[in-house]
Amino acid sequence: MTSQSRSELIAKLNGMIHDCLKDYVSRDEPLAILDFPDIRNCGDSAIWLGEMAYLKNRFGKRPDYVSRLHDFSADELKRRVPTGPIFIHGGGNFGDIWVAHQDFREMIMERFPDRQIVQFPQSIHYSSAERIEQSKRAIGRHKNFVLLVRDEESKEFSEKHFDCAVRLCPDMAFAIGALPERATQIPVLAMLREDAERVGGGGDRKIPSDIPVEDWITESKRKVDIAKKLGVASAYLALKPSEVALRRLDAAAHNRFERGISQISRARAIVTDRLHVHICSLLLGRPHAVLDNSYGKIRRFMNAFSGGTDLSYKATSLEDGIEWARQQAATGRVDEKEAVGLRA
Repeated sequence: MTSQSRSELIAKLNGMIHDCLKDYVSRDEPLAILDFPDIRNCGDSAIWLGEMAYLKNRFGKRPDYVSRLHDFSADELKRRVPTGPIFIHGGGNFGDIWVAHQDFREMIMERFPDRQIVQFPQSIHYSSAERIEQSKRAIGRHKNFVLLVRDEESKEFSEKHFDCAVRLCPDMAFAIGALPERATQIPVLAMLREDAERVGGGGDRKIPSDIPVEDWITESKRKVDIAKKLGVASAYLALKPSEVALRRLDAAAHNRFERGISQISRARAIVTDRLHVHICSLLLGRPHAVLDNSYGKIRRFMNAFSGGTDLSYKATSLEDGIEWARQQAATGRVDEKEAVGLRA
């Protein structure tokens, strides 16, 4: 895959994102984004930075109110965003694996029955029929909920069960744009999940000793806290005290995203079962072998949007992925032609 075709893929997906969202955002109306991902997973920070980049690049604006799960204030939202849409952060937590996020989402629908609520792109997965019915009732009562989904299976499921507008939309991380090339240090890196979406749950993986095995959910709390404080200071220096909360959280997202990009860019080729390692590898122009998570989220996304390029390979097993990555690393195939900076 050449850098030009990588650019075409990213441009195409950004066009699709805009087609899905352009009717719900205006330059003149305020908006809120809820469920900021103040967590260690770099992928969620990539989504957040893409959401911010989209608003900035397409509309020249930033959200007027942002909250995490635990510091949400309905009164503050009403004060700062008396009209306009309420967006909910995208990702892969729509359903009953990560129930705190689904509980929050349905609470927002109940608290704001007269406001348009737009769900940034999500992957949908339920194991419980009872929880499907609970979500169905919450969405049915609201009447003005817009659900963006990241794969055809999620779209089909949502259209079957939920009474709302459903649209197929790429992951928001693509709005970051192509990333500049970085120097490599190792041939192959295995970036594999250690959380609830890991395939098989436990057990030892058979990985050669010369290949580092990592995940990207380990962070330095001190460095993130420093980034947050610098973000707060930047708001006051810019004489924008209304942006204190936003800049604090935005700085944390930048810190986490940089940690993740620095981690995966060390390798000439990557093996992964994380969706956003796949996406960020595309943004970097790195060859990578892709396994799947516990419920097929990555393959579903690739089938809808990002598969079919020679930068990514759908591995049939971990061993198959490692062999392919070794071959890519040996050829030195790293897309070095495009140097487009982070736009966020």
